[in-house]
Amino acid sequence: MHALTNIKNIGRFFLFIIGGIIAIIVGSFMIRGTMHLWDKPNSEKKHDKNND
Repeated sequence: MHALTNIKNIGRFFLFIIGGIIAIIVGSFMIRGTMHLWDKPNSEKKHDKNND
């Protein structure tokens, strides 16, 4: 019975680690996407100012 609780604790620990890694990956993609959204209008404005 003790071995079963130990396996459950290890499984929970791995789920916690995997969930954290997925959260970091998703968060980095979201940050990258918002950075690209912020960069595009700024680069277009700079480009337009250079043409004038």
